[in-house]
Amino acid sequence: MADALSIELVLATPEEQVLMAVSVDEGASVADVIAASGIQSRFPLLEIATMPAGIWGKPVSKDSIVRHGDRVELYRPLEIDPREARRQRARVGKT
Repeated sequence: MADALSIELVLATPEEQVLMAVSVDEGASVADVIAASGIQSRFPLLEIATMPAGIWGKPVSKDSIVRHGDRVELYRPLEIDPREARRQRARVGKT
């Protein structure tokens, strides 16, 4: 039997920040961690399956194998492009 790994899953929305402890078997992938967490049922309006993921701030594919102690992060799309945000701030500053 494979050893269980302790993994953290993190997701931040504008309203809430979630950190979940998830146990998966050795050899599990990022996708396995996401599925085992049940996070999709907690956020039914988010398309979790299409969100990019990372481990400790580094983007990875969902096929990547996790190790004990990893923090899997789900990245949601930006609400506004950073360049557009700068333009808007510049416009406000000129008035």
